Amino acid sequence: METKITEAVYETALARIEELLPCVTETTPATDHKAIELKIMSDIVIEYEECYFPIGMPSLADVMRMRLEEESMSQRTFAKKLGVSASRVSEYLTGKSEPTLKIARAISQILHIEPSIILGV
Repeated sequence: METKITEAVYETALARIEELLPCVTETTPATDHKAIELKIMSDIVIEYEECYFPIGMPSLADVMRMRLEEESMSQRTFAKKLGVSASRVSEYLTGKSEPTLKIARAISQILHIEPSIILGV
C-alpha cells in the first residue's frame, strides 16, 4: 500500500492532534469543527502509519513468551503442564521447532491463546 501522504504532512498532523486533543472531549459534538479536524488529522496519521509502520501478526513464540510472563509461569512449569521437555519448550520459544497439533491445542488452553494465533491464520 502506497500513500501520497508525505512525512512532512504526517508530522504536521501529529502536531495538530496534540493541539486539538485538549480541546475535544467525549462530550464534544461530532459536528464541532475541532472534532472534525481531529478526525481528519487522525485519519492522515493512521493512513501514513499503516503504510510506513505496519504492525504484523505476532509470532507464536512472541505470544507464548508474553503469556508466560503475564502468568508468571516458568518454562519448566509450562513444560510439565504440556507434558514435554523444557528444552522442547525452549525450541518453541525460539522458533526452532513448531508444536504438533496436540501440543498446539494444549498451548492454546494453558496460556489462553486464540487458536488462530497458534495456527498462524
